[in-house]
Amino acid sequence: MHTRPRRPTLVAAALVAAALLLVPAAPAAAHNTLRAASPADGDRLATPPTRVTLEFTQRLDPTFTTIALSDAARRKIPTGAPAVDGTKGTVTVDETLGEGTYTVAYRIVSADGHPVQGSYTFTVAAGGDTAGGPTGATAAPAAAPPAAGSAAAPTGPAAATGSGGSGTGVVALVAAGGLVAVLGGVALLLRRRRTR
Repeated sequence: MHTRPRRPTLVAAALVAAALLLVPAAPAAAHNTLRAASPADGDRLATPPTRVTLEFTQRLDPTFTTIALSDAARRKIPTGAPAVDGTKGTVTVDETLGEGTYTVAYRIVSADGHPVQGSYTFTVAAGGDTAGGPTGATAAPAAAPPAAGSAAAPTGPAAATGSGGSGTGVVALVAAGGLVAVLGGVALLLRRRRTR
């Protein structure tokens, strides 16, 4: 009895294709993100802060860490150079802040070399001292100054996520799922034809 040698099925090919589609999504998980801040996003302070501290999920490179402070008129507030300690970056505020809303803008480089930037706001007001919301804000930023030795990156809400890094991963995942479903359906049809 002659048996036809078994060829690799389309299901195996579909799994390989899905794996290849998911590879580009992996670097998105390596992007550094803001974990905590002081003052935090949305804070309303009665006493003006003398420093701004940002804590990230990964260690910072002092060479590629920029933290800037600006007022509601987008005037840059004088600060010291960022002092980096592991995952934290701190700048001292060189002038006493008056009442008003201030924007903290940051730009860092992730371990994978991807620039990440974002911003958030806090307010100095009499009768303040109320805690704000989550610290990883995406408020419309004053233009974050580029880090030394690196090209300027786009500003705006999407920039806080590393220029849409995690969005790319979701798109790749959905595309891979669709491809697996289509190829699985084709494999099922071919198998039914062979059995007839």
